[in-house]
Amino acid sequence: MVPRMPSVGKGRRVEWALWQGGIMTWFSQTADTISRADIEALLDRTIAEAKQRLGIASIRRALLLPPDITRAHAGVGWMTEYLYNQLTAEGAEVHVIPTLGQHVPHTVEDNQWMFGSIPEERIHAHDWKNGVVNVGTVPAELVSKATGGVVDWEMPIDLNRSLIEDQWDLIINVGHVVPHEVLGFANHNKNYFIGLGGKRLLGAAHMASAVYGIENNLGNLLTPVRRCFNWAEDRFLGALPDVYIQVVMHYDDDGHLVHSGVFVGDDLDTYLDAAKLSREQNITVFDQPVKKIVAVMQADEFRATWVANKAIYRTRMAMADGGELLIIAPGVIRFGEQPEVDALIRKYGYISKEEVLELYGVSPDMQDIPHGTAHLVHGSPEGRFTVTYAPGGLSQPEIESVGYQYMDVNEALTRYNPDTMKDGWNTMPDGEEVYFISTPSAGLWAWKDRLYGRPASVEI
Repeated sequence: MVPRMPSVGKGRRVEWALWQGGIMTWFSQTADTISRADIEALLDRTIAEAKQRLGIASIRRALLLPPDITRAHAGVGWMTEYLYNQLTAEGAEVHVIPTLGQHVPHTVEDNQWMFGSIPEERIHAHDWKNGVVNVGTVPAELVSKATGGVVDWEMPIDLNRSLIEDQWDLIINVGHVVPHEVLGFANHNKNYFIGLGGKRLLGAAHMASAVYGIENNLGNLLTPVRRCFNWAEDRFLGALPDVYIQVVMHYDDDGHLVHSGVFVGDDLDTYLDAAKLSREQNITVFDQPVKKIVAVMQADEFRATWVANKAIYRTRMAMADGGELLIIAPGVIRFGEQPEVDALIRKYGYISKEEVLELYGVSPDMQDIPHGTAHLVHGSPEGRFTVTYAPGGLSQPEIESVGYQYMDVNEALTRYNPDTMKDGWNTMPDGEEVYFISTPSAGLWAWKDRLYGRPASVEI
C-alpha cells in the first residue's frame, strides 16, 4: 500500500519523500525492451498512485501535457491517448495541451495521427504570444550566477493561462528524455517552461542558452537554464497536482528504436534518474572526429529547419574541422515555424555566435524575437564544418542564402537510401565512408575531447 500524501506543494512532497527513505521517483522500470503492454500497465499505476500520493479524492478534471509532433517517434502520442481513455472511463473530463512552445500548432490531421481517438475539441493549441499569464520571475542575479556571469537578464515566468487559472485535479506530463541543446536533456519541467512558455520566457531562456554555448549544454544533467527552471518550479508551481512520466529509448540489437526506461514521479530525481539512463544509452562517443555524417529527418515530423536542425545540434560535437554534415529532410518546406522567425533566418542566415551577438545589440528585429536569434547560433556550424541540406520544398538559392550547401533531395535519397543504409558506419560503392544516423533527435553524437572537456554548470 502506497502511503497517502496530503495535497500540498512540492516542498512538502520533498520532505515526505525523505521521510519515506529519500526515494523521489515514485517507480520506474528499465529493460532492453519495454513492451507496449508493460507501459500501459505503468500508465495505469501512475493514475492509481497519483490519487494516493497527491491526496486526490476523485479526478473530475485532468490535464495531459505531451510533447508536440516532433517527439511522435517516442510513442508519446499513443501513451497520451491511453491515459485519456483510462481517465475518461473513470468519469473525468480530460483535456490535452501539446507542449508546443513556439512551434507551429498541430493541424487536425496531425492530432489524429499522433493522438488517435482523442476528440479534437479536447486538444488545445498553446498560444505563446497571447495565451499566457505571469506567475513570477527568476531574478537576474540568479540567472547570472547559473551562467557563470555570461548572462545578466531576468527570466519572466509567463505560462499557459489554462495551466494556471483553470482548476485541475491531476496534471500528467508525458515526455521523452533525450539530450537537448538548451536543457542538457529534454522533458520534465521543460513541458512547462518551454512547452507552455510565453514569448518573454522563451526569448530569455533560449538566448541565455545560446550565449552560454550550445556545446556546453548538450548532454549535461543540469545546465544553467535547467537550474533556473528548477528554481522556478520549486517557487511558483509547487501547488500543482502533477506527475511526470519520463520515457527513455535506445536502439535494440536489430537497430530498432525501443523503449528502455520509464520513470514516474513528481520531483527532480524523476528527471535525473531518466537523464542518467539517457546519458548512458543515447550518447555515442567517438575516439576521433567524424569527417562525414548523413542524417535523415523524417518528413512527417520535421517541416522547417527550425526543428530539422536538431540534426546539427546533436552531431556538431562529433564533426571534424572541415567535415560535412548532410541533412536529408524531405518534409522541410520553410525555415522558421512562424513568419517572423522565417523572415529573421532569411535575413541574417545561420551566422556565427560572435556575429549574432554583435548584431543582437543593435538590431530591433533580433531583440524582438530572441528565441529566433538564439536559433541562428544553434544552427551555425561556426565555420568549422559545412552543412549540406537536401530539403523537400526549399530551393538551392534559398538554402545557400542562409549559409548552407544544397543537394537535391532525390539525389540524396538515391545515394544514401535510408531503407538500405544502416545506423553507424557505411562504405558507399565508390569507397566513401559515412556515418549514418536515421533518427538524430533520439541521441547525441560527440568526439570524446569535446564531450569531456567542457565546463560544469554552476550551482544556484
